[in-house]
Amino acid sequence: MIEFDVYTLIGFVGMACIIAAYAYLTAKDDPNPFILHGTNLTGAALLTISLLVHTNWPSLVLEAFWAAIAMWGLWKAIRARRKAS
Repeated sequence: MIEFDVYTLIGFVGMACIIAAYAYLTAKDDPNPFILHGTNLTGAALLTISLLVHTNWPSLVLEAFWAAIAMWGLWKAIRARRKAS
């Protein structure tokens, strides 16, 4: 039987964040980068918490890259906002 603990629940919430961010990107013609990348970063962080307890190394490495790309996207959005003002 599969163990369903709080860390599994945290992982499912993280997964839902990443899926929601992808759906948002697909649905919007001009997505807000703060919503998109912030949701992706939140999802990656939550999945990382889950994966630190229920270790799956390939997935953990994937989440590290996912978080890094999200942080890069947020950094670009902050720079663009500063240039615009």
